[in-house]
Amino acid sequence: MIFENPETPVYLAVDRENAVLGYAFCILRETRGNALLCDRKELYIDDLCVDEACRGRHIGTALYRHVREEAARLGCNAVTLNVWCLNDSAMAFYRSLGMAPLKVVMEDPIS
Repeated sequence: MIFENPETPVYLAVDRENAVLGYAFCILRETRGNALLCDRKELYIDDLCVDEACRGRHIGTALYRHVREEAARLGCNAVTLNVWCLNDSAMAFYRSLGMAPLKVVMEDPIS
């Protein structure tokens, strides 16, 4: 189960009544001893979401900063995530937190 696996940490933002306002589902990824890749440990954000009614209260920023602190505590080299290129608001949000594009996935759709 995801909540019991230390390689898939889940971080919650809750209010004083313990109602969930947002969450970050993460995956700890590590590459070691690969002849083609440098050794690397990263905390990948699989999903970061804030309740729509709570947006604009910096909950997403607080969640991201907590994930970053946890990544440092775990000895990671980076925090990573995927974001759709056409999602301008998400791109701007993550850039405002100091993130920058690492790679671009390209496709040629076959209809």
